[in-house]
Amino acid sequence: MVKVMTFSVLLLTLGCQQPQTNESKEAAQKQLDENKENKRIVLDFYQQMFGDKDVSAVDKYISPQYIQHNPSVADGAAAFKLAAAKWFEGQPKTKIAVQHIASDGDLVFIHLKNKNPDGSLKSTIDIFRLEKGKIVEHWDAQQDVPKNAANAHPMF
Repeated sequence: MVKVMTFSVLLLTLGCQQPQTNESKEAAQKQLDENKENKRIVLDFYQQMFGDKDVSAVDKYISPQYIQHNPSVADGAAAFKLAAAKWFEGQPKTKIAVQHIASDGDLVFIHLKNKNPDGSLKSTIDIFRLEKGKIVEHWDAQQDVPKNAANAHPMF
């Protein structure tokens, strides 16, 4: 009896699956392409802006109506550019240490290993929303890496 029921459930499950149409394949491929392109944009922006300390990245990658969720920076590309210019004064170029990056449609999530001014490590997660190839919105969360942890799992 159990074998008959298991077989019946299997047949029902297989029978309910819809074959993937050309339209659904094209939509899935379009989504993959969008995710890949959005990740490329964010990676290029991040290296140019925060690695190379080149504030002209704002002009290339950031929408003028940029929405900023970091409470220490005002909305708008111009305000972001002004804040970054102050942050970067006297700072050397660096290679951005990307730990993870993921994209879901118009959102890109990037996890980075950064250094504080005293040389200690900081974990940063930035979330960007993109429209038409431009970054239009940003959220971030940062956490200093503790010297001692309650577990053996690194933050990276």
